[in-house]
Amino acid sequence: MRAVALNEVPAAPAVTDVETPRPDAGELLVKVAVSSVNGFDAATAAGYLQGMMEHRFPLVVGKDFAGTVEALGEGVEGFAVGDEVFGVVMKPFLGTGSLAQYVTVPAGYGVTHVPAGLDIKDAGALGLAGAAAFDSLTAVSDAKDETVLVSGATGGVGALAVQLAAASGARVIATARPGAEADFVTSLTDADVAVVDFTGDLEAQVRALAPEGVDAALHLAGDGVQLAGLLKPGGRIASTVGLTQEAVTGGDVSVHGVMADANAQTLTTLGEKAASGALRVPVTATYPLEQAADAFAAFGAGTLGKIAVTCS
Repeated sequence: MRAVALNEVPAAPAVTDVETPRPDAGELLVKVAVSSVNGFDAATAAGYLQGMMEHRFPLVVGKDFAGTVEALGEGVEGFAVGDEVFGVVMKPFLGTGSLAQYVTVPAGYGVTHVPAGLDIKDAGALGLAGAAAFDSLTAVSDAKDETVLVSGATGGVGALAVQLAAASGARVIATARPGAEADFVTSLTDADVAVVDFTGDLEAQVRALAPEGVDAALHLAGDGVQLAGLLKPGGRIASTVGLTQEAVTGGDVSVHGVMADANAQTLTTLGEKAASGALRVPVTATYPLEQAADAFAAFGAGTLGKIAVTCS
């Protein structure tokens, strides 16, 4: 099959021929219709995950997938050949990723059915970013009428987090450059979203909107320590990019490290929200599998929202 693979790291992802996988016991073989590019994939190619996870070469990259069940491994229940499914490759090693024509995934974790009304392209770009956004908000904000600061609002995770936070009843402040980025963020939801320019005096802009500080913050990009300083006493910050409690000195704030848990329940919830129109998957560019290198380049250049890759 054709796949985006690495023979070593760090290296540039390249489309090549690799052996089509077969499902082990408890696995599904999925014919991938759509995948997407995530920061995890770029980090893998850059070699940042060496020593953190086992690498099996040739290493096929890719976490998100949506497609059709092609075959079932022994003992699989709850799925049938022909089912449309989506999710995230959740394995303890790297190598059998989803930027490929086929992928094997555990039937019990990281996959669910595509609900009626959810476009397959959106499904293929929803899983990892959606789970990260969902888990980040769950970690720090479960009350209405709170003020939530989303740093990194123009990326895939941030764009989904802005919508989820607004839908929960929170007052959302989001970071973006003026112009196209700010317009993108405000177009995500009918709710009022205040946009602040992170290239300017971020503290002054946030304090003008929330003089006592914000209740919660999502650290998806930017300076986490600076963001923690914008919290009111007792505030919470969720970080997907490595901020620790030890790094935040002074102030009564709590830091929650987040690693997306793309379990079936979370994926089902996200899928239903997207199918109903309550959540928009912000796909702004789509590339065919053979042009995956261009997709990675666009991701590195900071394309807004999500970049989808069609695999079949």
